[in-house]
Amino acid sequence: MMKRKTGFFFDEHCFWHSTGAYVVTLPVGGWVQPSSGTAHAESPETKRRLKNLMDVSGLSHSLHLSSASPIDEPTLRKIHPEEYLKRFKQVSDNGGGMLGIEAPLGPGSYEIAKLSAGLACAAVEAVLSGELDNAYSLSRPPGHHCLPDKPMGFCFLANIPLAIEQAKERFDLKRVAVIDWDVHHGNGTQHIYWDRSDVLTISMHQDGCFPPGYSGEDDIGEGEGTGYNLNIPLLAGAGHHSYIYAMTQIVLPALERFKPELIIVACGYDANAVDPLARMQLHSESFREMTRLVQQAADSLCDGKLVVVHEGGYAESYVPFCGLAVLEQMSGIRTEVKDPMLDSIRLQQPREEFELFQQQQLDKLKEKFGL
Repeated sequence: MMKRKTGFFFDEHCFWHSTGAYVVTLPVGGWVQPSSGTAHAESPETKRRLKNLMDVSGLSHSLHLSSASPIDEPTLRKIHPEEYLKRFKQVSDNGGGMLGIEAPLGPGSYEIAKLSAGLACAAVEAVLSGELDNAYSLSRPPGHHCLPDKPMGFCFLANIPLAIEQAKERFDLKRVAVIDWDVHHGNGTQHIYWDRSDVLTISMHQDGCFPPGYSGEDDIGEGEGTGYNLNIPLLAGAGHHSYIYAMTQIVLPALERFKPELIIVACGYDANAVDPLARMQLHSESFREMTRLVQQAADSLCDGKLVVVHEGGYAESYVPFCGLAVLEQMSGIRTEVKDPMLDSIRLQQPREEFELFQQQQLDKLKEKFGL
């Protein structure tokens, strides 16, 4: 692998975002007992343990580590209306609560969310300015479900669209591609760019998972944005080969057709085989290979300009190995770390008949998208 100048943007304060007393579970009452005290799925541990693994493996020493300033209010208003921001800050200042659908927050979450978005903005700016070859933003809280005026799915600010809008103003970008491989649909990003042709949005997600019941294969944008929004719903349990097939047969040809000046990955790790909120059977080498493919496309299309922004992933024991694989591929540096679950997950991959059925569905999508 070619070594690259890779940035890693993070801040300890992002680990301090609290989901309060809320847990992702059934509502208590009737036949449902109260929670045993298990933490909310969107805890800081998956992200903190990724950073810890980077440190103990030595990878951190080879990356360009940096924090960033919180996103400024004028940039926030490029996406989010004043009324929503005031409501978000008020709930945060008052100690927290449930702000939207599965969107719990604690005290200070407004300021932490601004910092999370600021990390994504700084990562994009550093790559576009030539300071870095590529960059990773460990943003928390995440952002890909957030609508302009409505938080949901643990997301409060649209981190990636905010970074795009700031970069378009500062660098006169004409075309940006967003590839979302979080296991849940990137509905917020889709909504924001629904009728625009300057941003290609591609979401690979478990069919019907979140938002509940959503597939999206017929949703391709409208007006000027028609054809610039692609959804790739995958069956539960799709596995490594189906994801790679979707990447090579749909995602990469779509990028080649669009010719972006920058590629951003909304990088959720919740398609991993042991995630509590999804069932997709990916392993660390799946994320490494998907990163390699996107990196190859970036090298060919936009001088390697690639930014990865952390989204979901809720298995605190396994997300660190998936994240490390992505960062190793981005930087061109292999550590001595071995994934202790890799062999086991490989044995759990779907059989050939299932993979063939999934590929047939992807071939239909490819034809529908004109690729």
